[in-house]
Amino acid sequence: MTRQPLQQSLFAICYIAAKARPCGPRRLWKTDSMMARRIVIALAILCCIGADAAVPQKHDISFANEVKHAIDKGLDCLTANQKTNGCWSTPDHPAVTALALEAYMGEPTARFQRSPTPAIRNGYKFILSNVKPDGAIYARELENYNTSICMMALVTAKDARYNDVLRRARAWLNGQQIDLNTKGKIDSPYDGGVGYGDKHDHSDMNNTLTALEALYYTKHLDHDKPNSTNDLNWPAVIHFVQSCQNLPAYNKEPWVSDAAKDKGGFVYTPGESKAGSETNADGRVALRSYGSISYAGLLSYIYADLKQDDPRVAAVMDWLKNNWTVDENPAMGQQGLYYYLHLMTKGLTICNVDELTLANGKTVNWRKAVATKLIDLQKADGSWQNDAGRWWEKDPALVTAYSVITLEMIYRGL
Repeated sequence: MTRQPLQQSLFAICYIAAKARPCGPRRLWKTDSMMARRIVIALAILCCIGADAAVPQKHDISFANEVKHAIDKGLDCLTANQKTNGCWSTPDHPAVTALALEAYMGEPTARFQRSPTPAIRNGYKFILSNVKPDGAIYARELENYNTSICMMALVTAKDARYNDVLRRARAWLNGQQIDLNTKGKIDSPYDGGVGYGDKHDHSDMNNTLTALEALYYTKHLDHDKPNSTNDLNWPAVIHFVQSCQNLPAYNKEPWVSDAAKDKGGFVYTPGESKAGSETNADGRVALRSYGSISYAGLLSYIYADLKQDDPRVAAVMDWLKNNWTVDENPAMGQQGLYYYLHLMTKGLTICNVDELTLANGKTVNWRKAVATKLIDLQKADGSWQNDAGRWWEKDPALVTAYSVITLEMIYRGL
């Protein structure tokens, strides 16, 4: 799919900068300061161009208009259903409000960034009311999850007034990395990941993903502190992520599946898969890979600076291609469908995949397939809701936010 000339030029700037010196999520800000500024400016322009430039040069203008119409309906629905205290859904989980705000901030013309509505301003006031003295952002539970998602809402606002809150949240989140058994030694499959913070004392793939994402997109806030020790143990991060992957060459845990249908995919946490397990012919219990968490694994590897030709990244990409569908969350049916489509769009976007070539050789316009699926599922009032309630997907505020953010990413890539 052809990008706008402006976008092509800006991506070229980033590419040249990247080739000049090894570049990635952890090393970007250690490059030459002038080059780093150029990268930042290029990426900022991509995200903040005005209304006229934000309309992509598309082959199918009619379809682009359909996507934009669905986005607008979804945002109108969110506005109509905000609580009087500024939150969406429940005040107990500010992450839902943060996702709604991220949906507004991603609107393709950037009109809500330029002129925040009362609903948006009240939403951000609600988020800030949940900031704790230690820097975390939550109401009463799920500290890591809520903090990470709230950080994404604050950073997408592109408002310097939030920078101090974000720096403190970064410092707090960096301190939540799991290190069991001997401190400072990677001696547990859970070491290096992030958990909920209160619900369990071990890490899982989803909380690790949300933490890595928040830290990845706020890395620029530490660019003026190149020698800062406030960072994750990145080898431990990679250790945890590969400890959740069904890939015997890298993961020696006894539950790892060597079946072709699971190879390369991911499970929720070492020793547990939400897709269940199977007992093979020799009586060994192996865990099933499933869709949404496999995209979480892909994204986590990218945020941890693994390249796409790394065997672990290539293996999960192969699994995702072999199991590609927009009709269900692979191995989970309708459970978590919207989150699966959301993470699929994030993963394929950050990997610069325009067309997905499946194992059978068929080429798929994945953006059009995902967008068409979401447009078909949108309700008359502009909302989305899953009939399968697992992972809160019966909550229309949550699922509408997922869907709008997904369509916005797709629209920018058309």
